[in-house]
Amino acid sequence: MRASELFFPTLREVPAEAELPSHRLLLRGGFIRKLAAGVYSYLPLGYRVLRKIEAIVRQEMDDIGAQELLLPALHPQELWAQTGRAAKLGADLMRLTDRSERDFILGATHEEVITELVRQEVSSYRDLPFALYQIQTKFRDEPRPRGGLIRAREFIMKDAYSFDRDYDGLNAAYDRMEAAYERIFRRCGIEFVKVEAEAVAMGGTEAREFMMLADTGEDLVFLCPSCGYAASGDMAEYAAPGGIGAGAHAPSSEPPLPVNKVATPDMKTVDQVAAFLGVESSRLVKTLIYRADGKPVAALVRGDRELNEGKLARALDTARLEMADAELVAQVTHAPVGFAGPVGLAGVPIIADHELRLGANYVTGANENDAHLLDVNIGRDFSVDRWASLRQVVGGDLCPHCRTPLDEHRAIELGHIFKLGTFYSDALGATYRDEDGASHPVVMGCYGIGVSRIVAAAVEQGRDPNGIIWPLGIAPFACAVIIVNAREQAQRHLGEEIYRRLVEAGVETLLDDRSESPGVKFKDLDLIGVPLQVVCGKRAGEGLAEVRRRGRPGSDFEDAAGAVTWVQEAMAAGGG
Repeated sequence: MRASELFFPTLREVPAEAELPSHRLLLRGGFIRKLAAGVYSYLPLGYRVLRKIEAIVRQEMDDIGAQELLLPALHPQELWAQTGRAAKLGADLMRLTDRSERDFILGATHEEVITELVRQEVSSYRDLPFALYQIQTKFRDEPRPRGGLIRAREFIMKDAYSFDRDYDGLNAAYDRMEAAYERIFRRCGIEFVKVEAEAVAMGGTEAREFMMLADTGEDLVFLCPSCGYAASGDMAEYAAPGGIGAGAHAPSSEPPLPVNKVATPDMKTVDQVAAFLGVESSRLVKTLIYRADGKPVAALVRGDRELNEGKLARALDTARLEMADAELVAQVTHAPVGFAGPVGLAGVPIIADHELRLGANYVTGANENDAHLLDVNIGRDFSVDRWASLRQVVGGDLCPHCRTPLDEHRAIELGHIFKLGTFYSDALGATYRDEDGASHPVVMGCYGIGVSRIVAAAVEQGRDPNGIIWPLGIAPFACAVIIVNAREQAQRHLGEEIYRRLVEAGVETLLDDRSESPGVKFKDLDLIGVPLQVVCGKRAGEGLAEVRRRGRPGSDFEDAAGAVTWVQEAMAAGGG
């Protein structure tokens, strides 16, 4: 490809809304352009990267026997209603109504659609096992699209589904997919970690996420530097002093004091109440009212902790969990938001975090406007119906396996694999008959990769002040041949010869034959991040070109044949 013919409109100024480095660089390099919030066009360079990633994904999926198909993006809403996910995902779904006033959903995922297909076509154990996958555009009505391709409303995803007659088959399919994912990310040049992940949202029983550590990531992961324990923020557990994380009881040695009600006018937040009363926020108990499957429940965590809603949902075994609105809070506590407390809370089950077992003489809301209670003690002043691990883990908490302090990292999710079991097949009636004619639900797994997100993640990982540093496996071009002065005959002749040889050798090469200044050419090629660069400049009269690797110090000079050999050897060695 000749740069003089390539459509890559680079930018010197970047829109202020581009907050992440990958977003800024993909805009500046002419890879993407915004159409609407969270909706992007892929320009030729961006689409080349996307196709490289898709090719890697396809090869690895095909190699483990998965078969590609293409499912509709337009889904009847009643299909999602059968699994309960139309209500569960709620506003996250893109919805529309056709001219006959029939409700549809633009596919956010395809579990319902693929299960309906299998329900229609599979009847016998002889039809199993198999795995299907697609690479397709997905739609989610993100409330805050962020970071360009990192969190978009329209994005490209590879989703795969395995279908087996039993859990042994599912486990084997899951292991094959996990190994394939590892190969995919390595071939894309992405450094990743695997972490335990939350599966409830997909109806599953076990899940793993593939994460790329990045300070700009919006997810949290916790890693143990000693034993290798790794978990997402939704799933991470900790070993509290005295084994509290495991449910042991270690009461405080502090003597209980009499309960005392105090006025706290307009003091609704933990920080406000702690400052007003002159106590540490760890002395407070947050009483959070939720609606679990339509019924109110009170969840308690220490004042300086954050509740993990995923843990609460798992502890309650609830299909739908939502924070109570002000009306329900007033109905349950007889007080406005900010003054709820467990003492005297009637008719509402109380679930409390294990860490609260360690303390005494807590401060709680008084279930009365502008009032809190001092010196509240569990067991004496109120009872807990259920203890569970509810709070969000923080860096420095002890590993639940070896008690080493956990490291906290920001991360970008790249892929997610789930053991779904029979959640969807039960809901949609996807069954098979065994050798004896007995009917059983098909056992399923699902496996997703954010194909378009990998584009942005690779840039977050590979960049410097000059621009992008693409891994060789997914770069838009493996090599760029730069003719420094297009009017100088020796430079043009050498550049054209090297370009011709590289193309004949099957190397995807960009020839910068533009009449731009050398500075513009070098800045553009560094910005778009072509990994291997062959520069035909002042020594072209000697038949020599400079060869260099983007983002690495040093360079060498080679003749035309040597430059081609250098490129081929660099490609064979791979790497970022």
